[in-house]
Amino acid sequence: MENIPGRQLVRKNQMYCPRAFREERLDILHELIKAYPLATLITNGPNGLMANLIPFSLVHDGKNGILQAHVARNNSQLDSIREASEALVIFQGPQCYVTPSWYPSKAKDGKQVPTWNFVMVQARGKPTVIENTSWLLTQLNNLTSHLESSRDHPWRVSDAPENYIAAQLKGLVGIEIPISTIEGKWKVSQNRSEIDRKGVIAGLQAENACPAMSQLMNSNFNT
Repeated sequence: MENIPGRQLVRKNQMYCPRAFREERLDILHELIKAYPLATLITNGPNGLMANLIPFSLVHDGKNGILQAHVARNNSQLDSIREASEALVIFQGPQCYVTPSWYPSKAKDGKQVPTWNFVMVQARGKPTVIENTSWLLTQLNNLTSHLESSRDHPWRVSDAPENYIAAQLKGLVGIEIPISTIEGKWKVSQNRSEIDRKGVIAGLQAENACPAMSQLMNSNFNT
């Protein structure tokens, strides 16, 4: 796979991210979180490392925002969440394999290798477990309203019988994570020549491989 030249100073717990791929604009990072809310929650507790896919909602409070979610009360990761001094939440956006065959420069000397384009956000913070029915109902309403917003006839929590929702809430526990640090990695061929970037976009479009990535690359290089 492709090797990125150059060295960088890496802070403790910082993900590997060459400067060319670093995304630090908070509004852009928040946009990805809202567009791809299903994230991997990682904690380290009495049972060791644990990870679960959980949909998060984002509240624009504090410096970097607050992540909110709910999990099943019998989720074994809860013990780890309660004791964790820090949790890592990973949001994954568009991603695709990039073949060297898409690079026009390959015709010169063949010195090209495959790589992967992707965008992602890592957020860290101290998690808190919340056992409050009103809080849970608000979080559920916020999450479903966001996810249903593009539908002609959005489903609402209130569409379900009140006693049914009340029974469901008994099996849930809330999680809140004020974001202490947030990092973005946008690897979308910034390290390639313009002709190769255009080649990747053309290849993606020709093979209908990942429309979201080709759109992202187009917007990234046309701004």
